[in-house]
Order: sequence, then C-alpha cells, then structure tokens
Amino acid sequence: MTADNGTGSDTVSRRTVIGTAAGLATVGLAGCGSGDTTEAPADTPSDGGSGGDGGDGMSAETTETGPTPNDTALEVLHAWTGGDGAAAVEKLTSMFKEEYPDLATNFRPIGGTGNVNLDSVVARRLANRNPPASWQAWPGENITQYGGLLANITDVWEENNYTETMNPMAAEQCRLNGEYRSMPLVSHRMNNLFYNVHVFEDAGVDPASVSSPSGLLDAFETISNETDAVPMAHAMSGPWTTLQLIFQNFLGMHGYDAYMSYIEGDGDKALLVEALETTQEMLENYINNDASTISFTTANQKMMDGNAATIQQGNWAYGMYRAEDSGVSYQEDWDWMAYPGTEEMYMLHIDAFTFSRDTSTPVKQKTWAKFLGTKDAQVEFGNRKGAIPLRTDIDTSRLTPFLEMNAKHLANYDQFPPTIAHGLAVSPNALNACKSAVGSNFSGPYDAEATATGLMDAVSQ
Repeated sequence: MTADNGTGSDTVSRRTVIGTAAGLATVGLAGCGSGDTTEAPADTPSDGGSGGDGGDGMSAETTETGPTPNDTALEVLHAWTGGDGAAAVEKLTSMFKEEYPDLATNFRPIGGTGNVNLDSVVARRLANRNPPASWQAWPGENITQYGGLLANITDVWEENNYTETMNPMAAEQCRLNGEYRSMPLVSHRMNNLFYNVHVFEDAGVDPASVSSPSGLLDAFETISNETDAVPMAHAMSGPWTTLQLIFQNFLGMHGYDAYMSYIEGDGDKALLVEALETTQEMLENYINNDASTISFTTANQKMMDGNAATIQQGNWAYGMYRAEDSGVSYQEDWDWMAYPGTEEMYMLHIDAFTFSRDTSTPVKQKTWAKFLGTKDAQVEFGNRKGAIPLRTDIDTSRLTPFLEMNAKHLANYDQFPPTIAHGLAVSPNALNACKSAVGSNFSGPYDAEATATGLMDAVSQ
C-alpha cells in the first residue's frame, strides 16, 4: 500500500477478480440485451457510442454514421430519496434530460439506509439476468462483488480526457481488472464533527481547544453539565454510523499508519480496543435516548435545532444545512471541525455510478457515463449534496464556501484514509463482517473486546 493515498498498486492487486465475487458473476448475463441501436439516416450524428469494446459486453450494431439510441429507456437506480440527496439527484437528472431531451430515461430511487435496499435490488436483478443499465455504487473494494458483470467504460474516460482531469485517487478506485468500470461523481469527506455554535457558546466550550477524542469527551461532559442539549446526536438504526464513529476515534487516537495497517489485515487489536472503549464512553453517556430507532437525518436535525451539540457524519450532512428551508447558517448557527486528532487528514469517500456489462441500452449508458464526468454535473450535484467535485480542473469558486474549503483540503492534503463504513477500503464481505461485529456486540450493551475480535477477523479473511 502506498503511503500517499492508500490506493496504490497493492490495492489494485487485491481487487483483481474475474467474474467470481459474491457469487454474482457466476450467473452470467450473455444475451440479455439487444443493443442500443436503430438504423439511422445518413445525417444522423452519433450519440457517442463506440461500438465493440473488446469483449466487455458493450458492443452494438452500428451504421456508417455510428450507433444511435433505440427507444428503450436508460434505467438508472440510486438511493437518494430524501434528506441530503433528493434535491441533488433531481438537479442531476433534470440536467441530463435537458441536455439529451430525445433519450428515453427511467431514473429510479431505491430508498434505504446506507444503500442496503439498493444493493439488494441490484444483486437480485443481476442474478435474474435483468440488470439495470447503471446504478449508484461506491467504487473501490465495493465493486469487486460484481466481478465480470461490469461494463468496461475505459473508452468514455479516454475520449473525454477524464484520465487526465479526474482526481487520480478517484480514478484508481474506479478501475477493476485494469479497466474503468465506474464514473466518480463527487467525494465526501468523512472525518467531520459538525457542531451547533449556540450550544458551544452556552456551554463555554471553545471548539479550537478540542484536539483529541479524550478532549472531546471532556467537552461533552461540560456541555452535559452546562446546557440542556445532548452532547452528540447519533443514529443507530443501522450499524454503519457506529462503525463510522469507531474509526474516527481510531484515527484520532492512533493515526493514519495504524489505520492503514488495520485495513490491510495487519492491525493492532489493543489499539482497536482503546478506540472502542472511547466510543463506548460516548455512546453510554452522551448521545440521545432515541438513537437506536432513528436515521442519521433525524439525528442531524437535532443538532440543527440546538437539541444536540454535535454530530459526526460525512459532509453529506451539509446538504441538509444549506437547504433553503434549513433555518441555519454557516458559522452563525452551525460550524465544522475535523474530527479531533485527524486535522491533517481527509477521510476519503466517493459517490459514483457503475454500469452493467450486458444491457439493452449501451449507447445511452455511455452517454450517462460521459455526463457524470462533466464539470457542470459534478458542481451542481455536489453543491446540493454537500460533496466535492472530483474533476481537478474545476474553478472552486463555483462551490459554496464550506465545500470550497473541503476541495482545497482534497487537493492539498497528504493523508487520505479510505472509508471502511462505505466500502472503499474493504471488500463487501469484510464490510458485512464489520457491521455484524458492531451490530452483535456494540449496540448496547457494549463489549469492546468481542467487537475488536470481530473487526480484526473481518479484515483477516
């Protein structure tokens, strides 16, 4: 693993699978589509399709002027159904329809926390040889589960110069078996602690004084004693939020190298136990009583309303803060700090779309892939979602001030630990095992030793 960004050649070698991951690729999809072409008149321009692709299932009949789309709708699945994502995806899809008004489309939201429902629908569709053309999917280790079922979109990357203009870390995470299989849209920074300015002022806590997880616990105690607010809003209706928090504490306490050693299967269990014990103290003493039943959007609203002092989340939480009806303003009502102890890190998460190998709409599929990589698509989606465009040639003044700050960090920091809770750093099987360890042993009552054992076992498989 390279030390600069965690996405070097060792990562690629671990991701080299050919059609076997998660049992999906064994079903095969040959013959499920008939190509995205019709006979075109002589003056009909190509829509950007490229014909055959060397055996990756994107071939289509062409006329002398190139492939043209048929009447079958491009089917795209995503999980942005409300809260931080609904306005962003509505803007994204409306822009696509405006740019390509003659292309039939079917954009379908599949709700469910942490992409769980979407992933289930995609897996079932792939197994039934009825794949969607494209779906929202985290890249990196997450896409290994699809193996040989993914389309090769390297030509889209090369023809549009995305190989040169896309953030190189994101580009590498979108490759599998030496080819591009995903198109990145935006990046979320994970190591954020958002806080309510008024609660901190009422408690007499200076955010700049909080520089470690132990210091954060001290601040929580002061907030608990001096205000009526809960020190930390947290949601535990699914295990991903707690898994995310555990590794914020791990990074803040033990640093980048220890974290990277863990995800490579060579971690120190004693360090993990320490991070779990700190997280346990937070969860047992300083979170909302209804945590076990609520989603992160509900928890986030508690911080916005001043009923909680802080929330640890990816910067998608900002998508709620900047909504027109949010009622809160940056630095007046809410503010941000890097999670204590991670000040010089950008914990990397990427939102992307991936593409089915065998589909009846390969021309539209490539048009969608090309669109996702454009500057306007990334800026307009990112500003609404609370995320950073992954094009490196975007004028960051087009972003909101908070996102422009994050974009500068993405461009200039040296340490980019990839997220575990969102599939970038570990395989789908390992991620499921991590979630199981948390769900079984760390959802109250809390067993730090058993959870550490489960988390260690998850990455050593």
